[in-house]
Amino acid sequence: MIHVLAIITAKPGKREEILGHFRANMPAVHAEDGCIEYGPAVDVPEFGAIQTAFGPDTFVVIEKWADEAALKAHGAAPHMAAYAAKTRPLIETRVIHVLKPAA
Repeated sequence: MIHVLAIITAKPGKREEILGHFRANMPAVHAEDGCIEYGPAVDVPEFGAIQTAFGPDTFVVIEKWADEAALKAHGAAPHMAAYAAKTRPLIETRVIHVLKPAA
């Protein structure tokens, strides 16, 4: 299994607009072969000292894929290119972590 954490920081005030495009694209991603989990997450407000908040402009995409081939196919999917074209101007930074379970 492959895990992905994508940390997306929107330009100020644009997070909800990006999330709207993201949610519209989710059914196509969930239908992809090898998609196990794919969804956005945001900070729990005022959770306390244990939390290092990302802030109001950031969300994290939590993904699980069956294998590397499924993740690579996801990246090449036409609906992902369309999503990127809509959101690229709204994004300040994007950091992708591709991980595997520790042995």
